[in-house]
Amino acid sequence: MFRLDTLKEFIEKYVKIITEMVEVDVEIVDYKLRRITGSGIFAKGILDNKQVSNRRTLIETLKTGKPQISIENIDIEKVENIEITTPIILGKNVIGVIGMVSSSKKSKVEIGKHIEKYMELLDQIAEFITLKALEYEEDIDKQAMVSMLEIIIRNMDEGAVIINNEGKINTINRSAKKQLKINRIIANEKILIQPTGDTVNNNKEYVIRIGENINTVIGNIYKIPENPIYDKVLLFRDMKQVQSNLYAMTSTINAKKIENIIGKSKKTLDLKKSLVKIAKSDSTVLINGESGTGKEMVAGAIWQSSDRKKNRFVTMNCATISEDYLERELFGYVKGVFSGENFNGKIGKFELANNGVIFLDEIDAVPLYLQSKLLRVIQDKKVTRIGSNQVIPLNVRIIASTNKDLRKLISENKFREDLYYRLNVIPLYISPLRERKEDIEELIYYFLDYYRKQFSKNFYKIEDDALDILINYSWPGNVRELENSVEYMVNMMEEGIINIDSIPKNIINISEKQKLEEAKNFYIS
Repeated sequence: MFRLDTLKEFIEKYVKIITEMVEVDVEIVDYKLRRITGSGIFAKGILDNKQVSNRRTLIETLKTGKPQISIENIDIEKVENIEITTPIILGKNVIGVIGMVSSSKKSKVEIGKHIEKYMELLDQIAEFITLKALEYEEDIDKQAMVSMLEIIIRNMDEGAVIINNEGKINTINRSAKKQLKINRIIANEKILIQPTGDTVNNNKEYVIRIGENINTVIGNIYKIPENPIYDKVLLFRDMKQVQSNLYAMTSTINAKKIENIIGKSKKTLDLKKSLVKIAKSDSTVLINGESGTGKEMVAGAIWQSSDRKKNRFVTMNCATISEDYLERELFGYVKGVFSGENFNGKIGKFELANNGVIFLDEIDAVPLYLQSKLLRVIQDKKVTRIGSNQVIPLNVRIIASTNKDLRKLISENKFREDLYYRLNVIPLYISPLRERKEDIEELIYYFLDYYRKQFSKNFYKIEDDALDILINYSWPGNVRELENSVEYMVNMMEEGIINIDSIPKNIINISEKQKLEEAKNFYIS
C-alpha cells in the first residue's frame, strides 16, 4: 500500500492553500488513520492519534471509499461543527482520507450553504494527491528499472554503455572497456557513435569514439523512454570479438604441426623441409595434388608453424557452394542487399580471416566473373561487403589448392592467367600415396590407434598377408580412402586382429585382379 508520508511536503502545501482560502481546519490521514498533516486544531495536536482512530467519518470513508458529511462535536469545547471527508484513491486502494472541519460559526454557515462546492474542492485536492502518488510510484519504478539495468549491464558479457541526455557516458561495463581497450576510469566523458550504414548478423555496425579510442563494433542502440537523465543504451561486441565468435562456431580445424605430419618416405620428408621454409613467408601458396592427398592438412601445418598461428585459419571449399552463394561467403554482405529474401547480413571469409590465413580449396571451381573480384582482393589487399561502400583493409595470407591442371583450364578460357600467377607464387605439389608407399604402413597404424580409441576396441595385430595387400594397393583415393578403409577394418575385426576378411571387399577384388595381371604379364614375358 502506498505511504502518504512520502508526499508530506507536497500535501502540506495543499492543506495550507485550503486553510487560507476558507476558515476551516484540514487534516489528511493515511490508510492506517495516521495523521500526515493538518491545520488548526489538527496542527496544534489537540486531537491525538487515538481520537483520530475513533472518528466515524474517517473510518467510514476508508471503509466505503465514498465521501462523508457529518455534524459532530469533535473539539474539546464541544462545539458543533460540519465535517466533510473525501477518500484519496490510488488504483483500487483507498490510501488515505482528506477531511475538512468548520473552525467557526461563520465557516460552518458558509460550508453549509455551498456544501457541493466544498465537496468538489476536496475531490480535486484528493485527485491532485493521487496524481502525485502515481508520479512518485512511476519515478520509483523508473529508478528501480535503471538500477536493475545498471546491475545487469555491469555483469553482462556484452559491451554496454548507458548514455545520458547530454551524449555523455553514465555507465560503462567492464566488458565494454576491455573490448574498447580502455584502462582509465570513465566519468561523464563524451561518446561519439557513427553508424557505418552496414548491418551484419542482424546487428548494426558503428564506429565509436571515446577520447582517443576509436573502434568498430557490431551491436544495437536502444532508447530509454521517458527518462529525465538517461537517453539510450548501446549494446555491442567489438568486430574482432564477433569474428572470433563466428570462427569458434564454424571452425572444425585440428591443424597439425609440420613435424607431426606422418610419413617417412623421401617425398614426405622433402615436403616437410619445404613447409618449414614456406611457413616463414607471407607469400601466396598454390597446392596441387590429387583428391585425398591432404592438401588442407598441409595448409593447416603452414598456418600452425607460422607467425600467424595465433590468428584464424579459415577454410573455404569453393566447389561445395553454388556460384550464387560463393561470392556472399567469400566477401560477405549487408542486410537488405538481396531483395525478397530475409538476409540479415554476414561477415565474409576474407574478413573473418583478417590477420590470419585463408585456405581456398578447389580454387578451380571459382567462376570466371568471380575470379576477377578475387584477383582485385589479392592485389589491393582490401575487401568490400556486397551492398556496402565500406572498404575493409586486409592482412591475410592466401593458400589455395586444386586437383586440376590450371594451365589446361587457362588454355580452355576457364581460369584467369593473371589470377593463376598471383596464386602460384609458391607452388607446392603433394605426391599421391601410390608414389610414397613407405608412408602407408605408418599411416595405417596411426589411423588404427585413433579409431580403436574412438570405438573403445582392443587391437593386437595386422596379419602379414593383410598388411601386404594394403601396402601394395594403389589407393586411388589416397589418404582419405586409406583412413576410411582403416575405420571399416576396426569395425569388422574380431578379437583385435585384422586379417584379409577385415579388409573392404573392393580392395580385395582389385588386389586379386592386380595379381592376375602381374602373373599374366610374367608368363607372357
